[in-house]
Amino acid sequence: MSFRDLNLKKPLWNALDDLGYHEPTTIQVSGFKVMMSGADTIGIAQTGTGKTLAYLLPCLCMWEFSKEPHPQILIIVPTRELVVQVVSEVELLTKYMNVVVCGVYGGTNMNTQAAKVLQGLDVLVGTPGRILDLASSGSLQLKHVKKVVIDEVDETLSLGFRPQLLNIFDFLPAKRQHMVFSATLSEEVSLFLEDYLITPVRVEAARAGSPIEKIDQLAYRVPNFLSKVTMLRHLIQETPIGSKILIFVSSRALADLLFEEIEANFQDNIGIIHSNKAQNFRFDTVQNFQTGAIRLLVATDLIARGIDVTDVSHVINFDIPESPENYIHRIGRTGRADKNGIAVSFISEKDESALQTIQVLMQHQLMFINVPENIVFTEELLEFEKPKIIIPGKTVKLPQRENRGLSFHEKKAKNKKVNVRYDHKKAMQEKYGKPKRKR
Repeated sequence: MSFRDLNLKKPLWNALDDLGYHEPTTIQVSGFKVMMSGADTIGIAQTGTGKTLAYLLPCLCMWEFSKEPHPQILIIVPTRELVVQVVSEVELLTKYMNVVVCGVYGGTNMNTQAAKVLQGLDVLVGTPGRILDLASSGSLQLKHVKKVVIDEVDETLSLGFRPQLLNIFDFLPAKRQHMVFSATLSEEVSLFLEDYLITPVRVEAARAGSPIEKIDQLAYRVPNFLSKVTMLRHLIQETPIGSKILIFVSSRALADLLFEEIEANFQDNIGIIHSNKAQNFRFDTVQNFQTGAIRLLVATDLIARGIDVTDVSHVINFDIPESPENYIHRIGRTGRADKNGIAVSFISEKDESALQTIQVLMQHQLMFINVPENIVFTEELLEFEKPKIIIPGKTVKLPQRENRGLSFHEKKAKNKKVNVRYDHKKAMQEKYGKPKRKR
């Protein structure tokens, strides 16, 4: 099946041809007719299955020219990087259409974004907080919105954006179509959607948690942080020149620590990205990784859903995430566009429980590889890895405070005097029995 078999507008066909897109993915085919019917839609699809195009094509196909300067299509995403990515996709698809798109997100001057919005637009892509800020200030009118897309709704809710979403809904017209996309459908997400969607149709490209066939999932047993650094250096040196390697860690602090450990080994070939980095720094780093200016990128889970980087050959889980869904998102960065990928995980003793949960969800076992004989691990633990010794039933008794008496010495007699306001009327009453009056 090709995109020509879908009932698209000719300008969209031409744009797809220019982009070299010929065959739609499963989610794009199965969701197209449902969304074109006007029904509320819940799309369940893993990272890398083409869900961005899955909702953009029907939205743009149903778009109609209007003299109103307010958006008809509202796309809500959880991260700034995803805003930039979706805006870029819209611009490419509307190359032969008179569609104006704008992206808004926090961390930048709101007045600048408000000025762009007031110039008029058809499609607005933004993070929940900034959309709400613009709507509350009166710069953004949402009463003409016909299509509402919430991409990565599970991540949006987990980041704490539920109050902002509910407030945005108050600015929207009652009659609107919802298109909600997620990689997982947890109980929290399901309850949220039940309250705001009207008899939604569920479209699922693949069972959430199923392993991606084109990715080899390998694992090494590595005991601690410094040993993982040693193993990581070895793997990077063994990969072919030109490979793009995405290295995931569980926190910003660990990302900074790992970057400091290996930066000297790979000099200008490595970058780092997490939410504490400045916005321009993040954009530049991702761009350098995309173009191949750097081939190593240390990242937190923010990037697992926030950006779309092509040609990633290896994903390395420096430490595996507690959430099994995040593992799926991480490894989904490779093995895309009909290419094979490799996902390597470092497993320590504390990761065994999380590993079992991941394997149960995927119904797939990771393949453990023996550590090469020339690799020597250390038993040295960093401070955050050292076990905390807690002696049950032993509490520290604080020393009793001595009875020191009053904190201040007693006032002298001359300082005990209290100033009293003289009441002439009262004094005359006491002296003469009646107030003395002037004649």
